[in-house]
Amino acid sequence: MSGGLLVAGTTSDAGKSVVTAGICRWLVRRGVKVAPFKAQNMSLNSFVTREGAEIGRAQAMQAQAARVEPSALMNPVLLKPGGDRSSQVVLMGKPVGEMSARGYHGGRQEALLGTVVDCLEQLRGTYDAVICEGAGSPAEINLRRTDIVNMGIARAARFPVLVVGDIDRGGVFASFFGTTALLSAEDQSLVAGYLVNKFRGDVSLLEPGLDMLYGLTGRRTYGVLPFAHGLGIDEEDGLRVSMRGAVRESVVAPPHGEDVLRVAVCAVPLMSNFTDVDALAAEPGVVVRFVDRAEELADADLVIVPGTRGTVRALAWLRERGLADALVRRAAEGRPVLGICGGFQVLGERIEDAVESRAGVVDGLGLLPVRIRFERAKTLARPAGTALGEPVEGYEIHHGVADVRGGEPFLDGCRVGAVWGTHWHGSLESDAFRRRFLAEVARAAGRRFVAAPDTSFGVLREEQLDRLGDLVEEHADTDALWRLIEGGAPAGLPFIAPGAPGVAAPRAGAPGVGGGASAGARDAGAPDGPGTARNAVRGPDGPGAPDGPGAALEVSDVNKEAL
Repeated sequence: MSGGLLVAGTTSDAGKSVVTAGICRWLVRRGVKVAPFKAQNMSLNSFVTREGAEIGRAQAMQAQAARVEPSALMNPVLLKPGGDRSSQVVLMGKPVGEMSARGYHGGRQEALLGTVVDCLEQLRGTYDAVICEGAGSPAEINLRRTDIVNMGIARAARFPVLVVGDIDRGGVFASFFGTTALLSAEDQSLVAGYLVNKFRGDVSLLEPGLDMLYGLTGRRTYGVLPFAHGLGIDEEDGLRVSMRGAVRESVVAPPHGEDVLRVAVCAVPLMSNFTDVDALAAEPGVVVRFVDRAEELADADLVIVPGTRGTVRALAWLRERGLADALVRRAAEGRPVLGICGGFQVLGERIEDAVESRAGVVDGLGLLPVRIRFERAKTLARPAGTALGEPVEGYEIHHGVADVRGGEPFLDGCRVGAVWGTHWHGSLESDAFRRRFLAEVARAAGRRFVAAPDTSFGVLREEQLDRLGDLVEEHADTDALWRLIEGGAPAGLPFIAPGAPGVAAPRAGAPGVGGGASAGARDAGAPDGPGTARNAVRGPDGPGAPDGPGAALEVSDVNKEAL
């Protein structure tokens, strides 16, 4: 049986996904056969594996970091929010129905524990190491009984737990201590230590705090990762900044031609797979931002209406904010618009929906000669073909079936003038196709923009994953991390009061109980002090949760667990 590790977090967006990917890339570079795993994920950014299974896109990215083919085993449970209180449950890559938060925690989640443990055991039988990602915080005390993704899976597999904290937000010491102190003695015995993420400044100013944290918890800090700009790695369900005026991270390079190309992405409610625009942001001279007001479309050379888990809701939102009228005006003026998946459906003539919104027949914007009918069966596919004279690949995730009644063929959809529509996600990652498409956009927009001839999105993604591996290798105690993965949590880790509410504290002298750093904590790779933490002082607090329409994207980790 292989070794493993659970990467947990103190908060939402602490960096669990990127740390997991970084550990996977570090391990595979040293010859370890490694796989990622997340028992339960809540995300509107998903991916289709080659066998036609839908999983979280973050797990597909982690599989790429591990240089293995993604599979449903790596994310057996995926929850796709459809509103504030319900989600579509995707089990082993296939949708099994909508469920409320109360219904899911009323027994369904516990019933899935056997399935996720089986998947993990299959991975452990194939790989040398499995690096698991938790969800939100392991200290969601109201949900511990039904937990299958944090301490529940760690206990089932006897995996050590590394808790990641985002120091850029502030309060990381209190978060580390409080996270540990709210767990039961049994759970605490698996919490091996901490990893500080997103650090800025001089590490010497941080080290006294790490020493004090060790004295309080008996647990070491395994590393301090510096704040890294421009990682551009697939996220789960939130943009890290306010949606208003948010600029997608782009390569720092001048435009290849005379002009830049400005891309505005309508930040529709329940926006899904906004990672579609990452390949555009990777092009020198392309600036991508997310917008929620009609006037923000005025200077855009291309407007994208992205995918959404709520097509009818997104259509209503576009109309309420005047964005629909602005899109219609753009089309009449021959200015470029691209609709992807739900955005494609919005641009059509009519939507017949008795499945997603149950709204019946709703008029679309009428910019494309397409009629959409929602089916209960979900299309999950990995299509490939040719468009604009270039090879292109993508993936499909949708309930809507398109009846295309005119226009020029474009992938599976169509084009009318400067308006394009397709169900294909990921098509812009095909380099030659992307360059040809941007040439069409620039021509229609009257811009002297020229796509760089040598930009390879695949190469750039590999470079970003190598950067993650470098962060782990250079700023974490990798020898100690490997001892955790191979040998489990150090023996004799002390209990930190008060423990889980409603659970009696273990008596003094019981195994694993002590007041400070026990001898056992100093063994098995847990020496005194913070170890090889080599980073810097925390910068100003990061931005809060998105306002406006972005709030539909940014699901708190409390709600992630509640579903």
